[in-house]
This record gives sequence, structure tokens and C-alpha cells, in this order.
Amino acid sequence: MRLTIDVPLAVDRESPVPLAVQVAGQLREAMRTGRLRAGERLPSTRGLAALLGVSRTVATDAYQQLYAEGWLDGRHGSGTYVADDTLPYEKPVAQAAETRGAVHRAPAPPGVVDLAAPGRPWVLGYDEAAWRRAWRSAGELALNAFPDPYGHPELRELLAEHLRRARAVPVGAGNVMVTRGTGNGLDLIAATLLGPGSRAGVEEPGWRAARRIFASRGAEVVPCPVDEQGVIVEALPDDLRVLYTTPAHQFPVGGRLPIPRREKLLAWARRTGAIVVEDDYDAEFRYDVAPLPALYGLDPGRVVLLGTLSKSLGPDVGLGWLVAPAGLLDAVAERRMHLADRTSGPVQRAVATLLERGDLDRHLRRMRLEYARRRAAIVEALGPYVRGDTAGLHVMVTLPAGVVPGLVRQAGERGVLLDTTEPHHLGPPRVHGLVLGYGSASRADVRRGCAVIRELIPPEGA
Repeated sequence: MRLTIDVPLAVDRESPVPLAVQVAGQLREAMRTGRLRAGERLPSTRGLAALLGVSRTVATDAYQQLYAEGWLDGRHGSGTYVADDTLPYEKPVAQAAETRGAVHRAPAPPGVVDLAAPGRPWVLGYDEAAWRRAWRSAGELALNAFPDPYGHPELRELLAEHLRRARAVPVGAGNVMVTRGTGNGLDLIAATLLGPGSRAGVEEPGWRAARRIFASRGAEVVPCPVDEQGVIVEALPDDLRVLYTTPAHQFPVGGRLPIPRREKLLAWARRTGAIVVEDDYDAEFRYDVAPLPALYGLDPGRVVLLGTLSKSLGPDVGLGWLVAPAGLLDAVAERRMHLADRTSGPVQRAVATLLERGDLDRHLRRMRLEYARRRAAIVEALGPYVRGDTAGLHVMVTLPAGVVPGLVRQAGERGVLLDTTEPHHLGPPRVHGLVLGYGSASRADVRRGCAVIRELIPPEGA
């Protein structure tokens, strides 16, 4: 157990400054100067009020202000802490099997700020009691000698309800397959629909794993250019069997496909007979804008919707979903049995418990707030250069092509790891800049990394 620290505070009742503002200011200064250190536990609001001889409302208002500014962290059932830099009690960050950054690698050494892993989430903010409860439930599940290729019926119902509620997707359990994540779902689609001589489109720039998956199934991979709003429909060839796209938050540019272009894309799919694979990889996290309807909801006959818990809970969970027309879903299930591919039964039971009890929804609400604070720190520091900040766990920082290599090298020398847009292209780079992943970095690290980047961006005209 971590001890609650003594807080060196005093209030001046004769001052015109409100008491809550005084308390927040003194705490802020103590954290800024290091008198209060990352990870130290603060008194409860009741304890702080008693210490200072003020009302509990004063203490609560002071803490809420510091929460909003990112100085404090709250842990369910545990108390209030100074926000972390690298906390001494951190557990290792799980490596994302579906990380969309550069190369899979070990966690960054202590003191190094890692912003080079777009798509990697913060895995320390989950409710440990809810997690343990979910796995106790999973332990009660009998082993199944013949796993259902579609997934557990109960979980399929719960996922369908989750999609109806969270993404306004009108779907029934009969259209849902439980997968091991986005990569697994995409591979099952590729194994079912593609083969030698077929052509599959991937956004350019786009998720490199999609290119590798399609190529591994014998398809010719066709780069399909995007602009700041998403895939350019007029540039799509008519002979694609499958098109992989990220309309809710294009990776890595960050645009969201507007409704008129979505309608054009679906009209193209109906005309050409192509299947559009919609990767809804981080649609749970939106900031300042209302979500646009999923493509699947606009035309369930031509769209396959992929989703995952790797961004909301963590990649180690290994669970996602594939939503498709019934006939196609049956074909995928048959192909899956031939591949001896399955999703862990205990994992499905644990996730079902999280959904049944509302624990996943509560976790998502907490993480939206947490990620919004990190995103706000980036916008504050790098605002004029930031693109694609309305959703997700990454933003793009647009820079001239000639600036990027030197900036990345100098940032690395100062302990800040960065990803660029270049490796996300199949052909010559069309878009230039940084791809900042802020999900797995602490707020303090995000602020520090952005300060380094801002210092290294050359003045305009230089």
C-alpha cells in the first residue's frame, strides 16, 4: 500500500482569490517543482478539507480542476495520485499485435518518451476488480472440444448490442463472428475472397499489415490514394475484389470520410461488385465531433465491418469481431474451420462478462477522458501542424519532407522516439510528417515529447 503524503498547504481567507483556486494553485506549484512527485498519493477530499479547515466542496473543486489539467490521476477504489511520468508501480506495457506503428519492439527504456507507436493503448487504466471478476467467470466455463467458428452465441448477442448502442450499427447476432482481432478478421476475409490473380486495394498511405495479409493470400496489392478526408473514390480501379479502408479515422492521415463520399464509395462497390472492408479500429474514441454512421449501416450487403478490443482494453486480450452479410459470414466460417482458426473460449466468456455488467462501457468512458487530455496537450503544443485529431490514439503532424529525417534524428538524441508517414506507403511517399501515437505514453511524456518536437520544428521561412 502506498502511503498518503503530507501536503504542504495553507489558505488565506482574507485573499480575494477563491479558496479552491488557492488550493489548486499550491498543489500545481508543488507538482511542478517536484515537491509532490509522480505517483504519490494525495489525501481524500474529506481528508484535505479537514487538514485545511475548509469545506469538502473546496477540496473537490480544487481536485477537479487539477484532474482537468492533467496533473492528477484517479484510480478506482484506490485514491487520487499525482499524474505519472514513469510510475514506479507501472506494469509492463503489452506489445500490440495490431500496433500500427513502425516496427514491433521492446518497451522504451526508462526516461525515453515513445510516441512512435500509433494505435498502442494505455493498458494501466483498467478496473482491476472488474478484470478479476471477468476471469473468475471465465474459469467457470467448461472446455469445448468443438469450438464454434462463429463464436459463443451469448457473446455474439452482446457484441451486436454493443455495436447498435456504440456505433448505431443495425446488426443482429447472426451477422457477427468473434475473431482474435482486426488482423485475424482481415485474414479470414482475404482467405475467403482472394487468391492468385485477384486484386485488393489498400489506402495509400495505409496500414501495412493489410498489405502483407492480402499479399500472403496471393492477391495483387493496389495502393489507393487518400487525401485529408480519406480514400479518393474517383481514383479506385474497377477490378478490385476487396478494398480495405479506415473511414472513421484514416490511418495514418487521420481524416474521416464525409457522408457524400461514403455514398460514392458504396455506389462504386455496388457497380463493381467489390467488397469494402471497413476497419473501425479506434472509433470508440472521438473528441469534439459526433460520430459518422458506419459504412456497414449504410449498405450491409457490400461492407464487412471489423472491430477490436486491442485499442479499448489492450492487445493482450486478443478479441475482435467481424460483421458481414449472412451468406459471406457462412463462407468465412467454413474457411475458418479449414484453417483450424479459433478464438479462445475463456477470453470470450471474460469479455461477455465485461459487457454484461457494463464494465467495458465504464472503461471506455474513463479512457475517452484520459486520451482527450493527452490529445489536448498535443494540440496545445503543436496546433498549427496537427491533423486528424478528432478521434483515435494518434495524430499526424504535417511537415515538409526535408525537415522530417533531421527532426526525427535530433528528437531521438533527446530521448523522444518518433514515427513518420514514410513507412506507411507502398510506393513513393505522397504525405510527409510525423505519426504521433499518444495512447501508451503518459500525459507527462506526451507534454515532454511535444515540447521537444516544437523546439525542433524550424521557423517558417528558415
